[in-house]
Amino acid sequence: MKLNELRDNPGATHKPKRVGRGPGSGLGKMGGRGIKGQKSRSGVAINGYEGGQMPLYQRLPKRGFNKPNRKRFAVVNLGLIQKFVDAGKLDASAAIDEDALVAAGVTGHKRDGIRVLAKGEVTAKLDLTVTGASRSAREAVEKAGGSITLPQQPATAEAAAD
Repeated sequence: MKLNELRDNPGATHKPKRVGRGPGSGLGKMGGRGIKGQKSRSGVAINGYEGGQMPLYQRLPKRGFNKPNRKRFAVVNLGLIQKFVDAGKLDASAAIDEDALVAAGVTGHKRDGIRVLAKGEVTAKLDLTVTGASRSAREAVEKAGGSITLPQQPATAEAAAD
């Protein structure tokens, strides 16, 4: 077998339909599109239209709600912070705030703040200042001799009335 003898199996390829090339082709005049109407025109796509039947996306029940002003936090695990401390990218002796975490590359951006979760082990004595932390993350840091400082939450109207 030589390169010039390679070819597809019989029937593997088909010649393209040449639409609108006269009555003898079987696809002349209207090119297989029928007569008139929206679908006979070019540039028409009727996605989701089911011929007047109620479309599927309207028949299914709607659920949920996306809060337009929700807060989105960047999530950082304690194990990742410990890994960066061990690599020398974060200084455990100094206070670590959100800007230091972003500068070290622990997270790409802080969004509406950084929230620390307790996945992984922490051995260094860390002094963290972040927007949020899980209870187990706070306990793990305090067990290692460090502390997590959270900013004061704004007082609600109910708390001010008391």
